[in-house]
Amino acid sequence: MPNPDSHLLSIAPMMEWTDRHCRFFLRRICRHCLLYTEMVTTGAILFGHDRERFLDFDASEQPLAIQLGGDDPAQLAQCARIAEDWNYAEVNLNVGCPSDRVQSGRFGACLMRTPAQVADMVAAMRGATRLPVTVKHRIGVDELDRYEDVARFVETVAAAGCATFIVHARKAWLSGLSPAENRTVPPLRYELVHRLKRDFPHLRIELNGGVTTLAQVEAQLRQVDGVMVGRAAYHDPWMLAQADARVFGRPPAVPLTRRQVIRDMQAYAEDVLAGGRATLHQITRHMLGLFHGEPGTRAWKRFLSTELHRGRPGPELLDRAMAQLSDDVLDRPARDTPEATAIFRAGA
Repeated sequence: MPNPDSHLLSIAPMMEWTDRHCRFFLRRICRHCLLYTEMVTTGAILFGHDRERFLDFDASEQPLAIQLGGDDPAQLAQCARIAEDWNYAEVNLNVGCPSDRVQSGRFGACLMRTPAQVADMVAAMRGATRLPVTVKHRIGVDELDRYEDVARFVETVAAAGCATFIVHARKAWLSGLSPAENRTVPPLRYELVHRLKRDFPHLRIELNGGVTTLAQVEAQLRQVDGVMVGRAAYHDPWMLAQADARVFGRPPAVPLTRRQVIRDMQAYAEDVLAGGRATLHQITRHMLGLFHGEPGTRAWKRFLSTELHRGRPGPELLDRAMAQLSDDVLDRPARDTPEATAIFRAGA
């Protein structure tokens, strides 16, 4: 079972982004946050030809939750059982994705219209596994966007045994907006998520959407039980470098530097490439934002993006990529800020 503290900060499941290479990389930067797989459909697990590609992970990625997409209680139960066999820490049900492909399968955000169906799915999964079963959803969908609608959803699903709800603080428009627009166009309504926590104090309510800094994480943790960060952590992964100290109160024994992260990724790449399990590009594409906002970040990105296509470079390419940056940037440690930690702990 995962440590409940890991839920204080989690990294969102993001399709085509949070694969095993991305998660291994992020875990080098933050040791205690909860990581998620990309959404995996029940069909891919039960009927696909390459189950290992969707399910395999490195043990260092833990705590790691698998996010499932589906609408059939029996199939979801089977997948929850498989997730336990693969030693995942948690099973999460996607009730928030607004894409056309997901809607055509009758799962994702459209399930917010049928809370009793979601409750049946949760009950089936809980009956099949000892792992915690959690739900990620929106504050509403289409015209069902009153607080009473999302509260009824949470109350119904909680009655089936779900104790943790990760709430994207935007509603979803199932027609008229693209998935990308659904992440930015509907306004953020944090007050609805905060009200859910007040009205359901016995449940774990976590907030997702629009959080881009650790200061914002700390502020939200005064009103909810956890915060999920998405694309901000992908595009600027070094924002997580102080999270172990500031959010979890568990600073690393040795100050973390970007150079050490890259060295760890070189060793990982050597192992993965030797086993023929990936290309170097599949690993390094997740590292492009490591120097976000720092002098040399454009040179770092340009070098990795262009040199990968010249010949067949190995992990030593990262040595040449680091040569594009100064030692100060590479070796500057992630600084703890005790005062921020003290402020958060006092107000928690």
